[in-house]
Amino acid sequence: MAQAFPAFYEGWMMNHQNLLEKLLSFSSLDALVDDKNDKCQDLLAEVLAHYQQYYEEKTRAVNENVFLMLSPPWLSSYERALLWISDFKPTTLFPLIDNSLGEDLADEQRERIQVIRAETKRLEKEVEQAMAAVQESIAAPPIFDLLRRHERTVDGEISELDAAMDKFKENMMRVIENADALRGSTVTKLVEILSPVQAIKFLAGAFQFTLRVRRRGSQRDAQSSGITRAVHP
Repeated sequence: MAQAFPAFYEGWMMNHQNLLEKLLSFSSLDALVDDKNDKCQDLLAEVLAHYQQYYEEKTRAVNENVFLMLSPPWLSSYERALLWISDFKPTTLFPLIDNSLGEDLADEQRERIQVIRAETKRLEKEVEQAMAAVQESIAAPPIFDLLRRHERTVDGEISELDAAMDKFKENMMRVIENADALRGSTVTKLVEILSPVQAIKFLAGAFQFTLRVRRRGSQRDAQSSGITRAVHP
């Protein structure tokens, strides 16, 4: 699954572009003044299903190779530099909602968004602390001692090392699972505060940001590759 994920991701990003075009088209339609517009609701459901598919596939890939998913080689170096525990940082959504909606938000909506922002920051810290604890565990006895003696371990110690590493991977997967849950819940809470029209504008902004980062990362990697070939022909 981890080996198949890059191909899935490429197809998923193509669909991402297609959905962005739909979102931009819908956000410019006067018909969307009616918040009960069935087509608007259908598009929101399609977008959420799009993200649901991604996280289902990602979970399967994480279960197969958790370390690969922490620094995916199919992403550009720029995209990897922006990762927060294998994906986007939840609080990046708040500048996006501000930029996408601006004065379109009512005071009551702004207050509710601020509550979610504060709660998201708190939960981010909890996830970061959990990740730090997992990373520090690899340097603590008994794992560190077993790793240090790896070439000289006997069968019993090898089994003990394998068990310790399995536990380490299990804990790492749990942290990623919690990070993904926070990402998903933050998006859901924000969309629930917005009208369908606002939600479409917000999601269009989020889609544009993702594709802009990907495009910029690809350009930077291409430029870096060109410089390397020029220096080492």
